[in-house]
Amino acid sequence: MVKYFMFMRINQIFSFFVLATTVFVLICLSENVNADTVGKEDPAFISVGLGYYDFNRKKETGTEFRAEYRSNKKMSIFKPFAAVSVTNTSQGFIGAGVLSDFFVGRRFVMTPSFAPHYYWGGNKKLDLGHSIEFRSQMEISYRFDNRSRLGAAISHYSNASIGSTNPGTETATIYFSIPLE
Repeated sequence: MVKYFMFMRINQIFSFFVLATTVFVLICLSENVNADTVGKEDPAFISVGLGYYDFNRKKETGTEFRAEYRSNKKMSIFKPFAAVSVTNTSQGFIGAGVLSDFFVGRRFVMTPSFAPHYYWGGNKKLDLGHSIEFRSQMEISYRFDNRSRLGAAISHYSNASIGSTNPGTETATIYFSIPLE
């Protein structure tokens, strides 16, 4: 049992290191966005996603349906967004947070995001331990000429140990983002 927990802790540290390194490298490699590039003032988006819920721990795997409004208003490098998602395992999340778009070349966009969510549902198989869950996500998308995007994302829900337990869960999601113009 101790070996299992040590492995999980090492796995989490390694995952965080890989994610942080990837974000750092992509930020360093991303193009400067100016008036002549496609990234200059991207519009707001409605994003819809279909994901594989709890794919990592597999306590209660299912499908997650997600809808997001991604604003075009900027606060420094951050844009606000609002999201709602439900799973076919009778769980749901509603929240709002911030995201940043980093353009890699003309077509690819890296979008890290973070948002607190209100969580409901849960059962004996997978209860996330608190009604407040924090979702962190990394999305990589392809940007079409009409500015719509098709992307893949990995997200992690965690209550950051504010609950009596903090099992956390992950979702792998395919997104389609529709520009609002």
